[in-house]
Amino acid sequence: MSALLEVKSLNVDLPLPAGSLHAVRDVSFSVAKGETLSLVGESGCGKSMTALAIMNLLPTGAIRRAERLHFESRNLMDAAGTDMIGIRGARMSMIFQEPMTSLDPCYTIGNQLEEALLEHRKVSKKEARERAVFLLEKVGITGAVSRLKQYPHQLSGGLRQRVMIAMGLMCGPSLIIADEPTTALDVTIQAQILELLAAIQKEFDMGQILITHDLGVVSRVADRLAVMYCGLVVETGHTTEVFQEPIHPYTRGLMDCIPVPGKTKPGQELGSIPGIVPTPIGDLWGCPFRNRCFLAHDTCSTKNIDLVEIAPGRSYRCVLGLKQLAAAYGRM
Repeated sequence: MSALLEVKSLNVDLPLPAGSLHAVRDVSFSVAKGETLSLVGESGCGKSMTALAIMNLLPTGAIRRAERLHFESRNLMDAAGTDMIGIRGARMSMIFQEPMTSLDPCYTIGNQLEEALLEHRKVSKKEARERAVFLLEKVGITGAVSRLKQYPHQLSGGLRQRVMIAMGLMCGPSLIIADEPTTALDVTIQAQILELLAAIQKEFDMGQILITHDLGVVSRVADRLAVMYCGLVVETGHTTEVFQEPIHPYTRGLMDCIPVPGKTKPGQELGSIPGIVPTPIGDLWGCPFRNRCFLAHDTCSTKNIDLVEIAPGRSYRCVLGLKQLAAAYGRM
């Protein structure tokens, strides 16, 4: 399966008075057409910054470096600002976490949907409106024609998120990046949005990057996942493999934090990971998870650790070997 998006050794640094903040460090992954890759990790692990780096929407002053950043065989590192404007929205789209801050309160839903198509395609306003109505109906919004006249504040959170999905599809992109698309919604609406994204992705044969910290969401929709911690990818693999046999201590800690149907008893205490994600500022060395890891030892702070591939698409970043980790987990 050929890669739609290839990311190799992506780094993002943000210059600060206290030193450079290394928001993304040596991140590598690929996304194929029709595939969903999920970026998983706590807040502050670099998931959203990775997506913004791909879209070239980083904050002013941010420094982006990559050995390879190719989308549809095009080198995004060499794409000028005007070139990226033609790619964003047209070939790749992003669904942001909170649609109320992404939709302009001064313009109607129709204005904003039509603008996306008029900006990138040579179509008439009538054709743009027809496309907007079609996609609003496609994402499950009834009375689509009347909705075009409404403003964002007149819609519920679930409807606004559906509008954002429709907006992302206006130009028929080949890649969708969904950044925490269900965080601000209640559980029932979350399930509807996830089902909608999965159905639309299958129908339009798009690639998708799903950014989330909700492993329940990942288990339902992702084909593969990359677990991030402090800007680094610490484990990758097919979703089933990682859920059945998490390798990295951080991944295992995340898994212990979620209830398992049929195994977790009512009232049973769930696992937790002590401490917080460290701030990646200044000179960094060793494993960033060592201060929270129950398996940490001296070597973890004295050497940098590479991502080790143990099978195609399956890798982890730890000084301990698989047998050592398995023995440690067996004693738990």
